[in-house]
Amino acid sequence: MRNILFLGIKEFFSLKRDVILLILIVYAFTVGIYIAAEGRSIAVHNAAIAVVDEDDSPLSRAITESFYPPYFQRAERISLAEVNTLLDSGRYTFVLMIPDGFEADVLKGRVPTLQVNIDATVITQAGIGAGYIQSIIFKALGDFLNTGEVLSQQPIEQIIRMKFNPNLEESWFIALMQIINHVTMLGIILTGAALIREREHGTIEHLLVMPIKPVEILLAKIWSNALVIILVVMFSIYIVVQEWLSVPVAGSVPLFLLGTAFYLFSATAMGVFMGTFARSMPQMGLLFILIILPMILLSGGATPQESMPLFVQTLMQFVPSTHYVDFAQAILYRG
Repeated sequence: MRNILFLGIKEFFSLKRDVILLILIVYAFTVGIYIAAEGRSIAVHNAAIAVVDEDDSPLSRAITESFYPPYFQRAERISLAEVNTLLDSGRYTFVLMIPDGFEADVLKGRVPTLQVNIDATVITQAGIGAGYIQSIIFKALGDFLNTGEVLSQQPIEQIIRMKFNPNLEESWFIALMQIINHVTMLGIILTGAALIREREHGTIEHLLVMPIKPVEILLAKIWSNALVIILVVMFSIYIVVQEWLSVPVAGSVPLFLLGTAFYLFSATAMGVFMGTFARSMPQMGLLFILIILPMILLSGGATPQESMPLFVQTLMQFVPSTHYVDFAQAILYRG
């Protein structure tokens, strides 16, 4: 045990001298999480919309004025001749066309047609934005007809309640998933880089001729690098996630850290295994890409396991990251 302890302390000093890895660790669990949570969104936000109002009636003006931040920019009126040019230039993502006589048709009980032209190259907003526009128009029609309700052709009233994330805040999901993914990535990188660093400096041969066992070298690298990751994960959850991003954590953070410690035995061991085959950091990087992408994409964090082919689900049950994602989501999201 003394050998494992002192070899682990040696790893701390080695990591201290590796400035690039230190910067990577700090960035991954602070700036990287903040940017991912705040900068990546599939929801409609501040989308550019224009309206071709050929009716110019109180109803058409009410619909036009119903588009406002944060989902849309203030709707701008354009002419029919400008539609194709402005869509081609990317000036607007949505163009709503209100035909002449629209209000009169509504008051007579007819079913007039509204046309929405969408720039589908903005793929993250196109599909969802169409649904937003439909809901806004129904709401404006309901207010205009003094029903006080959103108009809909559905024969039932549906009441939807969101559990665990009532407002569907994407930052809640993204921030915590970034931590889960970074635990896997850093667990592999730190231990693999530590072993390659020993080989490049020639100290691995010195260790092998000393009266210590290879398993002691392995365990020292695992516990020391795992401890570093646990500490930065704890900082990231308490400071970055809960303070900076104001994301609530439903469950017990100490329990999550305990589970992370167990998971890191497999992630760091995988890093040592990859570092054994790789002879340099570039080779380690290539192996890392081949391993980490399937682990992240297929472990159930990015896409639910149920949405994958059956053979992929069965295969991923043998990958530790799948069970770690289930464990982490159960604690951090559901409590």
